[in-house]
Formats: sequence, C-alpha cells, structure tokens
Amino acid sequence: MPFYDYSLASGLLCGILFGYILESAGFGSACKLTAQFRFSDWSVLKVMFTAIVVAAVGLYALSSAGVIAYRDLYVPPAHLGGAAIGGVLIGAGFAVGGYCPGTAASALGSGRWDGLIFMIGMVVGVALFAAGYDTFGAWVNLGTIQTERLPELLGISEPVLLALFALLAAAIFWFGSRVERQQGGALTAEALDAR
Repeated sequence: MPFYDYSLASGLLCGILFGYILESAGFGSACKLTAQFRFSDWSVLKVMFTAIVVAAVGLYALSSAGVIAYRDLYVPPAHLGGAAIGGVLIGAGFAVGGYCPGTAASALGSGRWDGLIFMIGMVVGVALFAAGYDTFGAWVNLGTIQTERLPELLGISEPVLLALFALLAAAIFWFGSRVERQQGGALTAEALDAR
C-alpha cells in the first residue's frame, strides 16, 4: 500500500474520509441518530446493513478469486460478555446523547459543541472502565469464543450466510422505508438544519 507506515497515514486518511461521509449523510447530527431509536428514521440501520453485506460479499469474492486468503486475516476472539455489557452501555449513550464514537468525532469536526461534550464523556467513561478493570474486568471475558469465522461457528456455508444477510438487509430496507413513509419520511438535511 502506498501509505503503509504501520497504518498511521492510511488510518488517518480513512478516518477523515469516513468522517466526511458521516457528516455528508447527516450522521453528524444527534437528531438524525436519535430518530433511529424513535423508529422514525431508519438510515442508520440501512447504512450499517449495507456496509456489512458489501464488505462480506467483497471479502468472499476476493477470497474466491485468490486475491486474499482467510487464513491470512486476523480474527480476534469474540468476548461475548464484553460485547453485551459494552453494547448496553454504548446503546444507552447513543440513545440518550445521539452519538457513537465515530459520529461524535464527525460532529466535533464540523463544530458542534455537543460532539465535544460527548467525546469528553467517552474519555471519562474509558478512564472509569480502566480504573475499575481489576474489579469487574473478568465480566468482559465471559463467553469468549476463540478465533472462528461466522460460517464455521454457525455451521452454515458462506454463500448461504451471505444470502441470509442480504435478505435480512432487504427486509430492513423494506420495513424501515415503510415506517418512514408512515411517519412523514426520513430526516433530510434541510430538516436537520432547521433543528
């Protein structure tokens, strides 16, 4: 890779591009993000499922073409306890504050003060987690699954699993769009600027 320097330059470039895309899509606004939790704007789930399906199909295609080998990709162990606890905490913060770490950075980059406040809260939360790790750190490692890919873990062939993900994404698109129409449509850039 032309920018390969232990991923620093490429990571920074990808982060800037990702932040720009988040802001362009309106995800730098807490109003847009909390609308997902009110089920009035399904953009977040639509984008996430699109990313999952595109990345999964892309990896499968690259592997099938011999460009990459799955054995060369590092798949870290899954810590189900940590994922459950972290999911509840970040989900609650997302619902209350309207930001996740990436969208908070995007909001801060575009000059929103609530993005800064949310990022300060994230730093405080990380510090509290680190300070209390000796007390409750064992919870994080509950239900650890060693490096396995989802097809092997579930015992489903990769093409079948990809088809199931694509069907699930299509169902979310269809259902989310239907709900959005019933509630007057997804939040537009103009509606977000008016708030």
